[in-house]
Amino acid sequence: MTPRNWQNLAATALVADASLQAHWNRLNAGQRDFAFMTAQAMAISLAVFGQGQERLLIGSRQGQIDAMLVLVPDGWTRWRSFQPSQLPLGAFVTAPGVTVQDLARSLMRGPLAPCMAMSITQIDPLLAPRQDDAADSGHSDYIATAWLEISGSFDDYWALRGKNLRQNLRKQRNRLAAEGTTVAMQVLRAPEEMAGAVARYGALESGGWKATEGTAIHPDNPQGRFYTQLLEDAASRGEAVVFECRFNDRTVASNLCLLRRGVLVVLKTTYDESIPKSLSPAFLLREDELKHFFAGTEVQRVEYFGRRMDWHTKLTEQQRTLYHLTTYRWPIIKRLAAWRRQPVEAPAAEPAKKVAEISPA
Repeated sequence: MTPRNWQNLAATALVADASLQAHWNRLNAGQRDFAFMTAQAMAISLAVFGQGQERLLIGSRQGQIDAMLVLVPDGWTRWRSFQPSQLPLGAFVTAPGVTVQDLARSLMRGPLAPCMAMSITQIDPLLAPRQDDAADSGHSDYIATAWLEISGSFDDYWALRGKNLRQNLRKQRNRLAAEGTTVAMQVLRAPEEMAGAVARYGALESGGWKATEGTAIHPDNPQGRFYTQLLEDAASRGEAVVFECRFNDRTVASNLCLLRRGVLVVLKTTYDESIPKSLSPAFLLREDELKHFFAGTEVQRVEYFGRRMDWHTKLTEQQRTLYHLTTYRWPIIKRLAAWRRQPVEAPAAEPAKKVAEISPA
């Protein structure tokens, strides 16, 4: 097989070089063409979350680029894929048929030498089917994620959902109507609407448990800047959609989404946790969204890409498992790494000494 040639550039080259962006987008389009995997999305991720150590590795055979990866050093002799938590998948794109194991081996013996181990994270089996472990590599599960095909009628789909779910949402709508509360879904797609949508989303998150952990979106924190820039950029191409559930004029639930080639990816979802537990604005919004999808032709598939939760199982039975791949320079490095991961057993307690019985004098 023709050896692969590599270029090792600062990852900022992907931000500045339109030709590299075109190659990245070509490879992404040859796979599933997820909207969050475009060169533009990667450039925004690097601008907001990059630390300056990121490298762009460009692989080619016979003059044709067939792999591009954004990698970061992970210690002296390890590398891993660039993976901010806001990206559902690891930052790499390949031509069909290129295996990540072969890429890792080639990189460790080439531009990353003397690399001893390399991890490619959050791999979608739709893009790179999971292979068997080898003497120098190992796979590990990341998360199970749910997806839903949009086909047929909403009524047929909804009739297959749980009876309790359907009755519960119907009761909630009747209760809200009796209280004079109008429930409406807003669909936002214009670039100028995205900043406000992210700000409202952040206000909902900041009132819930994520605020106590410091992970809530805010327009002025890195997460807020990332989602605002990502959605504004996507909206300029008609690929951003924000769904909001409003009780009268009050936003009580929000989903930030990207849409490309019939695939809608739900990036973030939140709701107002101050709403009484007997109401579920997040599920009311999901029901309205699904009615909207089934009534049109723009969405053929919904990808949730987060950890599969109980609420996902109420909407779909479909799931697949994302995974990580770690490849080692030599098989013995893999064995040493496995040995180091073994739990240290606590020393066994000494058996109690038998106390001799002493006869009374």
